[in-house]
Amino acid sequence: MQARKEATNPTVTEAPATEVAVIADIVGSRTLDDRAAAQRAIDAVIERVERDAPLATRPLLPVVGDELQGSYPTLAAAMLSLLLVRLALPDGVECRYGLGVGASGVVPSRAGDLTEGPAWWAAREAVETVHALQERTVPGARTWIVAAEGEDEASVRLSNAYLLARDQLVSAMSERTRRLAYGRLLGQTQKELARAEGITQSAVSQALAAAGVGALVEGARQLQEAL
Repeated sequence: MQARKEATNPTVTEAPATEVAVIADIVGSRTLDDRAAAQRAIDAVIERVERDAPLATRPLLPVVGDELQGSYPTLAAAMLSLLLVRLALPDGVECRYGLGVGASGVVPSRAGDLTEGPAWWAAREAVETVHALQERTVPGARTWIVAAEGEDEASVRLSNAYLLARDQLVSAMSERTRRLAYGRLLGQTQKELARAEGITQSAVSQALAAAGVGALVEGARQLQEAL
C-alpha cells in the first residue's frame, strides 16, 4: 500500500519519475453476492489483458479491501489497457479507475518498497472524483484523470472528455457486446467473432454498429499510435 501523503520527510531511494499511477476500486463491493468470486474474475481479467496487450509498468494488483493499484508509463498506455479491462470484465463486476499523472518514487519499508509521490496523490483524488460523478450526474462514468502540479493539465482535460463519452458507451453494452468489442480491439474479424460466439456474422455486425464499437476501435487506434 502506498505511503500516506502526510508522512514526515520520507526517504525516497529512487529519483522520482513521471508515470501514470492507477488506483481502482470495486463498484458495490459490499453488496456483491460472492466477493471472492468477483476478485478472482478481476485478477483473471487483468492477467488476460496483460497477455494480450502488455502495457503496464506494474499491473494492477489488490492492496487492501476492495482496492487495486498499478502504474503505466504513459497516459495512452493506461487508457488503452483500462479500456480492455472494462470490456473483459463479466456482468456484475465493475471497477472505478483513478489515474494520476506525475512524479513517483519509492519509499523503503520493512514490509517492502512503497510507492510514493504526486502521481499517487493525484490518482487518489481522481478515483474519488469519478466516484462522485457516478453517484451524482454521470452514472456511466468509471474513469478519471488528475494531473499533479506542473503536469500538462490541458491534455488531461481533453482526455477526461474522451473518457466520459467512452465510459458511457461501454456502460451501456451487454456482456456479449463487450466481448465482441474486445475482440475487435485486438484485431479479430467479424467472422472470427461470430464463430466464437456461435452467431451469424450479420448478428455481430449489427451488435457492433448498435453499440458504437466503431468509435471505440478508432479511439483505441489513436491511443496505440500515441504509445
